[in-house]
Amino acid sequence: MSAVLVLNADFGPLHRVSLRHAIRMLFRQVAVVHEAQPDATIGVYQVPTVVRLVSYVVTRWRHGRGPGWSRAGVLTRDARVCAYCGAPASTIDHVLPRSRGGANEWSNTVAACHRCNNRKGDRTPAEARMPLRMTPRAPLWSAFA
Repeated sequence: MSAVLVLNADFGPLHRVSLRHAIRMLFRQVAVVHEAQPDATIGVYQVPTVVRLVSYVVTRWRHGRGPGWSRAGVLTRDARVCAYCGAPASTIDHVLPRSRGGANEWSNTVAACHRCNNRKGDRTPAEARMPLRMTPRAPLWSAFA
């Protein structure tokens, strides 16, 4: 199943949903097809690639703070690239280790490969002589849309 982009009534991007969810939105008349695959239909509906909501949805809550911290979010933010060596990353590393009071926060975690994560261990990047290639910071909602 392909993902379908959902636009707000003012044409601002909100998020992506499954094709099945998009068809349900069309059936309930909550959304209309904005863009569709040519010559492809499901029943009476065109197969949508982009749908637009009929009524505006207030997203004020998104402007106050960014998305909540998660391991998957850190890997997505860093594009699965190790913050120490640039190799493909599959783990996260705490800049200030948790054993020293480091928290699960956007500004304290980076994506890391297994090799660098093990090499750094329970030390800070300065103590391990492993400088960060980027400064960790909280992402915006638009980075996940």
